[in-house]
Amino acid sequence: MPTIVEGGEELITKWTDAHPAGSVVTAPPASEWPFRFPLCPELPAGPVLLRATNTDTAFVNAQSGGIHLVTSQRGYLEAEWRRALEAHGNATLLMTPGSEEAISHPLALAFRLADPAARLARCVEFLKPGRTPAALVATASVCIEVNDLEAAARDLDEAIGQAPEWAAAHYERGKLWLRADDMIKASESFQRAADLLPGFAPAWANLGGTLGELDRPADALAAFERALALDPASPQALNNVGVVRRELGRLAESEAAFRRVVQLTPGMAFGHYNLGHTLFLQGRFQAALAAYAEGQARDPEKNPVQASRLALCKVATGDAPGALRELQRATAGLPREYRQQLLGDTSAIMWALVTQHPELQQWQPVQEWLTKELKG
Repeated sequence: MPTIVEGGEELITKWTDAHPAGSVVTAPPASEWPFRFPLCPELPAGPVLLRATNTDTAFVNAQSGGIHLVTSQRGYLEAEWRRALEAHGNATLLMTPGSEEAISHPLALAFRLADPAARLARCVEFLKPGRTPAALVATASVCIEVNDLEAAARDLDEAIGQAPEWAAAHYERGKLWLRADDMIKASESFQRAADLLPGFAPAWANLGGTLGELDRPADALAAFERALALDPASPQALNNVGVVRRELGRLAESEAAFRRVVQLTPGMAFGHYNLGHTLFLQGRFQAALAAYAEGQARDPEKNPVQASRLALCKVATGDAPGALRELQRATAGLPREYRQQLLGDTSAIMWALVTQHPELQQWQPVQEWLTKELKG
């Protein structure tokens, strides 16, 4: 039986019939899971069914500004449960969805408030009788939410000092190092989180991102592929893998990843753009043109950089007038400095393109317009 299953009373009956000597144990209230360390209580020996009700309450979080306490995320909590249950060796968690649970834990109540300042006040109050690792990590997350990064660092370092084997504390510290733009320390924190909780895909994904920023593409790809193995239907994981494979020159594999991205999320413009870029690098200009055009059609902002790539595809496929119209449309109204940079980049790619493909025709008017605009 899997370590985590969803269902109701009928599964309890089946399990007890199959394990007459087993124990059915009530799990801690789901609303308290994000604020528990360790998450799993001590379990008896032998077969154990850990029964959890109203499990939807575990994932409620009103944080704003893109901040989200890791211990309130479904993927993190399920990874923590799996690790603990597998360590026991004969335990299963039965999750019964629902949200009827009465909420009493002060931090659970705090993370349901709409006002970050009020949430922080509740967290600080909760810390007074005991600065536990779970309370410190939760408070640090809210400090980041209100942009008090110094307090967040202090609380996370204290939590790590108390619980050096807790992945959540290292993961949140990694997020904070990202805010400080310290990629080396961020990568170290995410590596530690991934090592401690290898079943948590975002730890590997964030590790891959920081390693990529540190110009370690092979290591980044290994981390991204670990994330993808854990979540093979994740468009973001596939996109990351596709990008790094392309950087490493593994274009066929990159193409395969991006084709899967656009299959899973056809409305995501950058999936089509990334596919187009990979096809362009392979010299498959007609296919690249189709991918870029699909991206532009689905992109509400009509990204000007990607529009310039579309124009280059038109040059490569013999439609120089169409390329010129696309460039003029894409660059009209852009701020001067940004426009000049975009035109310069496009001109450089154009020269590289015609150098590699001297058979191309009718590209000169486009390059002449670019040269004129850059001089102007």
